[in-house]
Amino acid sequence: MEETTLNRDELSLKITSLESELIERTISINNTDKFAQAICAFSNDLPNHKQKGYLLIGVKDNGKLSGLKADDKLLQNLGGFRSDGNILPQPIISIKTHIFDEGDVVVVEISPSPFPPVRYKGKTWIRVGPRKAIASEMEERILIERRSSNMSMFDMRPCIDSSLEDLNVDLFIDFYLPKAIDKDVLKNDNRNIKEKLAALRFYNLLYDKPTNAGVLLFGKNPEYFIPGAYIQYVELNGNTISGKILNEKKFTDALVINLKKIEGFIDDAIITQRPVPYSTLREVTKKNYPNWAIRELMMNAVMHRDYESNAPIKFYQFNNSIQIANAGGLYGKARPENFPDENDYRNPVIAEAMKILGYVNRFNRGIELVKVQLAENGNPEPIFDYDKVTSFAVTVSEPNQVDEILEKEVINKEDDSSLGKYGRNTEEIRKKYGRNAEEILKIIVKNPESTAQIMAEQINVSVSTIEKNIAKLKDVGIVERVGSTKRGYWKIRK
Repeated sequence: MEETTLNRDELSLKITSLESELIERTISINNTDKFAQAICAFSNDLPNHKQKGYLLIGVKDNGKLSGLKADDKLLQNLGGFRSDGNILPQPIISIKTHIFDEGDVVVVEISPSPFPPVRYKGKTWIRVGPRKAIASEMEERILIERRSSNMSMFDMRPCIDSSLEDLNVDLFIDFYLPKAIDKDVLKNDNRNIKEKLAALRFYNLLYDKPTNAGVLLFGKNPEYFIPGAYIQYVELNGNTISGKILNEKKFTDALVINLKKIEGFIDDAIITQRPVPYSTLREVTKKNYPNWAIRELMMNAVMHRDYESNAPIKFYQFNNSIQIANAGGLYGKARPENFPDENDYRNPVIAEAMKILGYVNRFNRGIELVKVQLAENGNPEPIFDYDKVTSFAVTVSEPNQVDEILEKEVINKEDDSSLGKYGRNTEEIRKKYGRNAEEILKIIVKNPESTAQIMAEQINVSVSTIEKNIAKLKDVGIVERVGSTKRGYWKIRK
């Protein structure tokens, strides 16, 4: 978690100064709405101070400290505002705890957003002197006009050859707008259609043109203006690109339509399933690929691809594997040495729209969850090709024959434990070290690269509980860590 640039002396001055457009104090530790509204308001920077705003938690209105004892849960909740998708576009925040004799002060430092207006759950919050308020139509317009100087991102630039007539306006009004804007705000919104589109970065009022994001999401013919704006599916006989083409399909609609189509296509045309004997009297259903994992990888390609390239997203299905490739390599802060832990957004407006539409649940978590899903289904680890500057690809293979042979051996022994060959020891482990330890071992067998965070979410306990249980299992020699904390994996010792 990035720390604030504010030092102790500077903080002391802000604690005792009057609350202003750049400072908000609170003694609450669990008022999520209050925190999010403050972050949203400082991000919008309506007065255009071009300075960072500060949310000081653990400080009373009179500048006295409340005696707060900051814990990991509070810091994790605050850090979550960057990635949970409730504040859009993503806020730029840093967090640090300062310890004083009278109590702790948690400082949330918020930088002005280059892409206002920023909304929390569909509402645009601003600072009006020392208080927060929901922005009026005129105040939103000020924020929209200010954004015109920050058009370095392709999806925010005006699509020069297009016009309002090239957009499916009904699709925007009837389908997207109610999902993006709070219903009470929408009810009182009297702006014209261009202003409504501009408020969500789909129209540039200065140029009087739709943005590239507007054309991609709602265009009647996006490929006419952005030649590579489609998904090319090809099914090949064999395991190489030279195989005979068995089937092909081109997805060329606006993204709002295409995303739904590709989701249904994956479920109906890609995923197959068959019954496999689990015991003498039972069967389980085996899939070639887990639906959610393939869907997530495709959504990543749509969200992160380079739309300035004329190459489409390539969705190739071979006999035993699938490859998804898109133009544009790792972007911004993402590098081969930190992938997938670090992420950045080449298309922030597209990413925001996909979150609003429900195709993205949280930012920067998809790849880890894909690995979990594949491991649970018995598929090998996905293979990522991210060393090229101009492209990114991922290959996912079907469960291999060796896995099925091992599975049959377990079935023949009537062993119902998901630990497989370790299953006979689970009862003893549960008695000695508790049920959490048993569940941790099951997760490790399915996905040795699971982090403590992933384990905590699957078992529904805290990260600290997971770490305590792992420490016990390491001490008695049941598990060991191979490699680094970030890039290594867990190994169950015999």
